[in-house]
Amino acid sequence: MANIDQLYNEWLSLQPLKPEDKNRLDRKFMLEFNYNSNHIEGNTLTYGQTELLLLFGKVVDEANMKDLEEMKAHNVCLRMVQEEADDKSHPLTETFIRQLHHTLLREDYTMYRQLPDGTTTSYVIHAGVYKTRPNSVITVTGERFEYASPEETPALMTDLVEWYNIEEQKAELSPIELAAVFHYRYIRIHPFEDGNGRIARLLVNYILTRHHYPMIVVKSKDKDRYLTALNRCDVQVGPTPSIGAHAEQAQLMPFIDYMTQCLEAALTICIKAAKGESIEEEDDFQKQIKLLQQLAEKKGNNSLRSDTVENKIDLYNKLLLPYSQKMKTELLPAFNFFEDTKCSYSIGLKNSNMDYCHQNHPLDFNSFTNEDKEMWTQVKSISFSISFSKLKSDYAMQNISTCLSAIVQFFAQDYMFHTKKYAYGTYPCAEDINEALDWHKQTIIDIIEKAIKDYNPEN
Repeated sequence: MANIDQLYNEWLSLQPLKPEDKNRLDRKFMLEFNYNSNHIEGNTLTYGQTELLLLFGKVVDEANMKDLEEMKAHNVCLRMVQEEADDKSHPLTETFIRQLHHTLLREDYTMYRQLPDGTTTSYVIHAGVYKTRPNSVITVTGERFEYASPEETPALMTDLVEWYNIEEQKAELSPIELAAVFHYRYIRIHPFEDGNGRIARLLVNYILTRHHYPMIVVKSKDKDRYLTALNRCDVQVGPTPSIGAHAEQAQLMPFIDYMTQCLEAALTICIKAAKGESIEEEDDFQKQIKLLQQLAEKKGNNSLRSDTVENKIDLYNKLLLPYSQKMKTELLPAFNFFEDTKCSYSIGLKNSNMDYCHQNHPLDFNSFTNEDKEMWTQVKSISFSISFSKLKSDYAMQNISTCLSAIVQFFAQDYMFHTKKYAYGTYPCAEDINEALDWHKQTIIDIIEKAIKDYNPEN
């Protein structure tokens, strides 16, 4: 800790920074933190894609729309943390933590999981709301490590925030000790259904900023050391979530030491920037060359497209499948008129349609073969259809057969569902979904009414 004090005092002595040095330092941290914190959690954007997105608002190559939106939202969260930390009159609140989480996730969404028996289950991830279902992780030894239960979470989060505000006033812990203990306790609660790691690292930097320390970056290439440090603390603290949520500083030295090393690295870079020295790291030159290659673009590749295979699969899983279930439920009473009904999924290629009748479960892009990916590159639409045929003989109406379809059409920069266009990575709101369902219900009513009138023209 003595080394931290020495570096921090040197950093303070160099204030204020020249505008150009502050700008290059802020830019480096913004990119490094957003890229690494998201990459740790599986975001697929490269460093160059992150830089182009956050600095130039530009997308190159085939980038997953969900990952793009996550990265932009994470950068907004970073600015929220910086602004909130600057206001020393406000203590940390649970409301701010939930707001941060809501901004990160943007909206509720449904996750699908395939069970070992082949059936599919789904559950909703809530943005800005404490978890409603248990969460856990499988350790490297194959054991399940449980976090706090949904019932425990609200009280434990209240305890955590109260503890932090009291400890901040007491000032007995150094800022990095305070941040590390908070991070560990927060992770043992795991209060949300997704995004807990990113929120924990954002709050670490909230704490450091409040105490006038530079923000830190946990590098994705250092993920194993980061998780190992946390795991070593788990061994000392034990598996009980409520005890982990109140872990003491003495039990958490492996993680405090790791976070201290991160702060030493941050202070060293900041001091170099303040002195006008280079703040490039070993792999920065390689990153810059890749960025220049992407900025130059390849000849003949000037039209940037968003209709990637990943985005098509995303819409198949998150829009078409949930809508098809609602459509079947809403139209179920109409089934009583017909002997035969058939529900099917299909994909539209350039010159033909392909039946996907067995694909009434989520598709896993990671399991696709090269042949699958090539085929989906050519897909222009996906649809769900309900065919009605063979009118039941006990109804006095003209024989009819019809087919109702819900179609998602793919274009280069957006997609169409029902009568409206949407950006990739966004989805129809509840009002738009209900409008489409109402249209399908009214369509089948009109068809049946006409069949009855055609059979009895005087009525």
